[in-house]
Amino acid sequence: MPIYDYIYGTVDKNSNTLYENSVKRKEESPNVVHLTHLTTPESIYHLRLGFAYLASKPYSSVWYLWLLWPVTLWSMVLTKIYRRTFVVERNRFDQIRLQTWAIPKYKVQGEELNRYGEVYVKKHPQLKVKLVDGSSLAVAVLLNSIPKETTQVLLRGNLTKVAFAVTFALCQKGIQVIVLREDEYEKLDKSFGTKSEDNLVISKSYSSCKVWLVGDDLTEEEQRKATEGTLFIPFSQFPPKKLRKDCFYHTTPAMQTPMALENVDSCENWLPRRVMSVWRIAGILHALEGWEEHECGYTMCNIDKVWEACLKHGFQPLRVPIQSKS
Repeated sequence: MPIYDYIYGTVDKNSNTLYENSVKRKEESPNVVHLTHLTTPESIYHLRLGFAYLASKPYSSVWYLWLLWPVTLWSMVLTKIYRRTFVVERNRFDQIRLQTWAIPKYKVQGEELNRYGEVYVKKHPQLKVKLVDGSSLAVAVLLNSIPKETTQVLLRGNLTKVAFAVTFALCQKGIQVIVLREDEYEKLDKSFGTKSEDNLVISKSYSSCKVWLVGDDLTEEEQRKATEGTLFIPFSQFPPKKLRKDCFYHTTPAMQTPMALENVDSCENWLPRRVMSVWRIAGILHALEGWEEHECGYTMCNIDKVWEACLKHGFQPLRVPIQSKS
């Protein structure tokens, strides 16, 4: 509000008319919508509609938010009552309009939301909206996050679509993939159907490998068994707890965004500013490239094609892993 213009009589007479016309403007429809959901009860404060100061920094637990527990509890009640999505961010990239919509659910409530979306395609076969889960780009980023000289990796965590795909790709490249549990080995071995599984081995040793691909089920005890200097690379959407000061922790699959991406004034979860998760980038690539196929269920796009398109549009890989300071 131009309060001093009103006080001194210098206000533009067209200001009110201009404002009224602007609010009547029809809202633009987005080309790409990224669906996300809350992670913890306190995560609502890290959205732009919460505290802008917290939203501008990577997500972390802040002690003084415990003082707001009555408000936090009330917000949890509201998420149960208010079941509609709401817009938390609007961006523009070239001619593409982007929006991020939050689903009023938490991580513990939304397991079915993180499945691969195939049910919606089967239920609505004429669906014009393309569903993109970003798995192929996640695999591409993981493959390019592993040091070039690596000859073997250890895989540990809940087996997901990304875990199956990256294991297969590594075996095809001649890199040995070590698993620690027999049931995980059997699931992976059964899914391949070819003889590149010679590079898939089961072992009880934690000390033979210094590159770990880790998912949500990684335990603290398993982390402590890793050798000094181990690089932990998450293949899931949630990072492991950083327990080891003598080890390195890569971010969850993500890339640096090009400067042409506008209105980036908040951080995506625990990622730094202007770093975006591959699951979000994948939808943007689909729109930029005009791809017409879904990427959901157990369908994957061509990994090399997705990676090349990503680099072509200015997204850059993150090269430096983070050493734990805890």
